[in-house]
Amino acid sequence: MKILVTGGGGFLGHALCKGLIEQGHEVASYNRGHYRTLEPLGVRQIQGDLANREAMIAACAGMDAVFHNAAKAGAWGSYESYHLANVVGTENVLAGCRAHGIGRLIYTSTPSVTHRATHPVEGGTADTVPYGEGFKAPYATTKTIAEKAVLAANDAHLATVALRPRLIWGPGDQQLVPRLVSRAKAGRLRFVGGGYNRIDTTYIDNAAQAHFDAFVALAPGAACAGKAYFISNGEPRTSREMINALLRAVGAPEVDKTLPFGVAYAIGAICETLWPLLRLKDEPPLTRFLAEQLSTTHWYDMAPATRDFGYVPRVTIDEGLKRLAASYAAKS
Repeated sequence: MKILVTGGGGFLGHALCKGLIEQGHEVASYNRGHYRTLEPLGVRQIQGDLANREAMIAACAGMDAVFHNAAKAGAWGSYESYHLANVVGTENVLAGCRAHGIGRLIYTSTPSVTHRATHPVEGGTADTVPYGEGFKAPYATTKTIAEKAVLAANDAHLATVALRPRLIWGPGDQQLVPRLVSRAKAGRLRFVGGGYNRIDTTYIDNAAQAHFDAFVALAPGAACAGKAYFISNGEPRTSREMINALLRAVGAPEVDKTLPFGVAYAIGAICETLWPLLRLKDEPPLTRFLAEQLSTTHWYDMAPATRDFGYVPRVTIDEGLKRLAASYAAKS
């Protein structure tokens, strides 16, 4: 099959492209830039912006399915920049699917669409955890709008599904682990609220596998069509335990220092006020949204994903940590 992956140059996007190629599919990636890491895979790269409607629709020509993985992520930035990438970009992907009669769309969403301040989620599913309200971050706001649009587009001609992987990590990660390492080495990493809140995470191979499983099962009228699913390893651990395990795996110093939630939240509010006033371009160390995320329990039930499209995590956290350690050792 001919498959388009948006954001194939990113961490999850690369894993999707690699896995689809290995399965015998012809893969094209729609990216803002050109990525050398995709060249050995034989992925055809199409350069363009998600917000460019004509370019996005043209990229969908001749495709049998789309994995819409690209998005603007993070906890800081203008609402407009997030809206253009996440909302307008998704609308353009849907338009491309319609224009070219594409029958399957697998959308990479996020658990952040259900974020509600410090409200914990324990064993939640998409049926039991409602969408969040009053988001303090444009990422969560725009991803919620986009996910709803994707699910609403599901019909007899275009089958859609939304997957919400939680904190993806593993070899090749250029975001989560490197940031943890940098802050830990600089002595600037703290556990907000003590670090005893339980969280779910997702090893990269499992995150990609969930997308492949959903792709195989997805069709008009399928059990997963028009629905959203949380995706993780299904092994919740405290944030203290998980973060220190990641740091140990890559030879970085472990962390024990904490920051009370109230203090972290206040710092986040101050940063959100000062950064625009001082016209600072870098991302602030804390925001109110981050303080809430870092201190709150979030773990999910994989039963719906297993039931509807057969997703079962294949790589345990402990095995993933071994692979992460091996990849870092090979680089040193």
